[in-house]
Amino acid sequence: MDPRTALSRTRGVARAGTLQRLGVSRHRIADGIARGILVRPRRGWIALPDADPELLSAAARGGVLSCVTQARRLGLWVLAEDRPHLAARTPDSRVEAPGCAIHWGAPVVPRHPDLLEDRLENVLAYVAGCQPWESALAIWESALNRRATTLERLRRLPFRGAARRLLAESTPFSDSGLESIFLTRLRWLRVRIVPQAWVNGHRVDFLIGERLVVQIDGATHTGAQRTSDNRHDGALDLDGYHVIRVGYWQVLEDWPGVQLLIMTAIAQGHHLRPGP
Repeated sequence: MDPRTALSRTRGVARAGTLQRLGVSRHRIADGIARGILVRPRRGWIALPDADPELLSAAARGGVLSCVTQARRLGLWVLAEDRPHLAARTPDSRVEAPGCAIHWGAPVVPRHPDLLEDRLENVLAYVAGCQPWESALAIWESALNRRATTLERLRRLPFRGAARRLLAESTPFSDSGLESIFLTRLRWLRVRIVPQAWVNGHRVDFLIGERLVVQIDGATHTGAQRTSDNRHDGALDLDGYHVIRVGYWQVLEDWPGVQLLIMTAIAQGHHLRPGP
């Protein structure tokens, strides 16, 4: 088999032994490397020169893409990725990755030796031990909200420590990490907070009490979406709701201001249904 054809089945990077099992001879691998149509990122690994750079890097360093790096690649909501995060294949693996975060803990779900990208369940476990609580919760809830997994599946796995606490706290209702962070920071309020509540024919991010609506705008909240949301805010106001709309920067960089705004609205009774 042509090595390029075989590598197309493995996203451009594979172990040499895997290629040989697919029918690629050692001679064709050596010839491909000599001609520059194949590269050897690390002993025992073969790749196409134009393969995914992150997969090439993982193979070269002897690790598996995991934690926040793989969470980002899976499309989950990640607040920050300070550096590449890799997991060691086994406790005695040799990983050469200066400038990277290396996770040595045993995976929750065994990983195949050919894999360069960790399974979601392992990603969540490493996130739990690596990231601050709010950031980790945002990633867990993003996975649930996007239906990448379910609470039922996760509950069957042997998570420990912080991962077990995250499993107990996580819900699938937050549309973004901002909403996860917002709700986490206000759990201490002795007021009912309902995420993704259905109000007047539309979903709102949060309904506090009976009448206080909080909407959180993402970093790119503009255009037609902004116009539609403003129209809905006006309709809610006419129906007796009090609407507070805050943005991405406010939640992440000016939380005391956001909290004060909500506390003041509650103190003034905006969360209560008007009396008869």
